[in-house]
Amino acid sequence: MTTIAVLPPRRRAVFVSDIHLGSRHCHAAELATFLGRLRCDRLYLVGDVVDLWWMAERRAAWGAAQQRVVEALDALARGGTEIIYVPGNHDRAARRLCGLLLPRAQVRRRAIHTTADGRRLLVVHGDDYDHLTQFGGLQERIGDWLYEWILTGNGLANRLRRRFGLRYWSLADFLKRRSEAAERYIGRFVDAGLADVARRGLDGIVCGHIHRAGLVETDGLVYANDGDWVESLTALVEEPDGRLRLVTHLDETLAEVAPRRAERAYAAAA
Repeated sequence: MTTIAVLPPRRRAVFVSDIHLGSRHCHAAELATFLGRLRCDRLYLVGDVVDLWWMAERRAAWGAAQQRVVEALDALARGGTEIIYVPGNHDRAARRLCGLLLPRAQVRRRAIHTTADGRRLLVVHGDDYDHLTQFGGLQERIGDWLYEWILTGNGLANRLRRRFGLRYWSLADFLKRRSEAAERYIGRFVDAGLADVARRGLDGIVCGHIHRAGLVETDGLVYANDGDWVESLTALVEEPDGRLRLVTHLDETLAEVAPRRAERAYAAAA
């Protein structure tokens, strides 16, 4: 009996960010598997791809899984996927290459992505909004220290869950959602991003940076945060009809924004 391989669906665009390759908290194996199944016309790497800050300050974590991620990206590029790289704050040095067309990727400080249904979305890492959202000073340093411990606990909890055959679960996200301070910070970040695209006359924003995946449409503007690969293990995908979906590393849908109606898309393109 002949087995017919079922190809994964082809996406018009896929957005991933906050991979943090080189840090010990990166879920490189899961990302390599996700990229290995991916079929898309355009792939946006929305910052913090390689954690240059971690690798400079601490011991780099680089092994077979991390190398598989690099090989998967190379295979996508060789297969015809257009790759656009928007560096973030942890790979800030790559911003010196903005405007260049590299052999396997374009490097941009920010980009405008036009969806199949005519939406114009700003693609930016999100650290540009730090001056509007962060507390600064001692409170921020304590928060960074606490977050590091939470990520360590997240890794330990999921190693234990794997032993019992349980699926991935984000302890870090669970704890942050119960923190009023964290929720206020995320709210300020969302507001800053939406205000920015409203000033620019755009239809929405795709970003990362805060390690909180989200996809909502508010007053006609789309806020899409593709999440990260240290906590949420998520990505944003655009389907051929312009539909936006926030998906897990197992391609399960977490949230969705339907395509605009044909007459609205035509009016926007006119």
